[in-house]
Amino acid sequence: MSTRIKKITALEILDSRGNPTVRVFCGLDNGLCASASVPSGASTGENEAVELRDGDAQRYQGKGVLKAVRNVNSCIAPVLTGLPASQQAEIDRLMLELDGTSNKSKLGANAMLGVSMAVARAAALAAGLPLFAYLGGPGARRLPVPMMNILNGGKHADNSVDFQEFMVMPIGAPSFAEALRCGAEVFHALKKLLAGKGYSTAVGDEGGFAPNLRSNDEACELIVAAIRAAGYEPGKDAGIALDPAASSFSHGQQYDLHKSKQGRKSSAEMTALYSQWIAQYPIVSIEDGLAEHDWAGFQAQAAAIGDRIQIVGDDLFVTNTKFIARGIREKSANAVLIKLNQIGTLSETIQAIELCRKAGWGFVISHRSGETEDDFLADFAVAMGGGQIKTGSLCRSERIAKYNRLLEIEALLGPAAQFSSPF
Repeated sequence: MSTRIKKITALEILDSRGNPTVRVFCGLDNGLCASASVPSGASTGENEAVELRDGDAQRYQGKGVLKAVRNVNSCIAPVLTGLPASQQAEIDRLMLELDGTSNKSKLGANAMLGVSMAVARAAALAAGLPLFAYLGGPGARRLPVPMMNILNGGKHADNSVDFQEFMVMPIGAPSFAEALRCGAEVFHALKKLLAGKGYSTAVGDEGGFAPNLRSNDEACELIVAAIRAAGYEPGKDAGIALDPAASSFSHGQQYDLHKSKQGRKSSAEMTALYSQWIAQYPIVSIEDGLAEHDWAGFQAQAAAIGDRIQIVGDDLFVTNTKFIARGIREKSANAVLIKLNQIGTLSETIQAIELCRKAGWGFVISHRSGETEDDFLADFAVAMGGGQIKTGSLCRSERIAKYNRLLEIEALLGPAAQFSSPF
């Protein structure tokens, strides 16, 4: 049966923040059709691929994506029509060639990624395979341990917490379903604790609570208390993962913890703070503990605490093999956050993951703060087999969609499903 691309079209839709994003449809000549929706970040690295916005102040405060939609419909679709959907690498290569820029500023990473994902989905349908099996092959059966964002600060919340994300990670669960239960129970226990202290239980962009706490430390203390209140043992059943998103509060060579009124700190002082926290709390992973330009700081941090925890680079690497290769050479971290829309095509994302594997580094498949109900990320995490996913809290349907899809995949795999802590 022929599986050639018959039609590719795009549509402007809204993400979880009510901002425009791109949805792409890929129809095959056998009648099958698949779609994919592109996420959007708020805390972004400056070296990320360009998310093309219209800049028209009369529409969506300049955030419209009609240019990206037009690029799909008028530029990309004519080039790809007639090609077999199974030729993912060639399709992505043709888009890169068509764009011709180093950062996808011509076509837009949002346009290109939407096409790349939709084509993969259509090819999986044509092959009669679940997306995770199509992308990962017959050996794809490892479910990821989730990093669940349950307390928000930084750019994701209007509160007194400097650090962007405090996450619970169910590292001792025997299955994904039990890990999800653990996270949900901790989330609800935390809500009761916050309410009991008179704190707000309103949530931020990714579904984590966003109260005005007395200090950054109190966020860790509350999560430890919530783990215990839910009936779990901190450090054994569940750990804490942090994403300070330090680029958002760095100024020159200093880190300004102004929201919590803790003053300015040097790179070395930030690492000393994290080292103190690791001894005090069950922290297993820190992402972007320093700013994206602080390569020397990351190298010193990895040397100081990299043997005790996972040190993840996000803004530092932006899912780009050039920066990941530098990080490996300089020993700047030991893991990479993987975001599809940071680089813009499925093939380039997989190349970044392959580089991590070759170096023996960990990798975390990640959502963005502006998400949609698309669950592509869940299948992709299982396909890549890295054992970690970061996709938000235990509320908001655009986050839950990924968790529910992972439950489906685990049920589909049955006894063949694997689940284990990456630490």
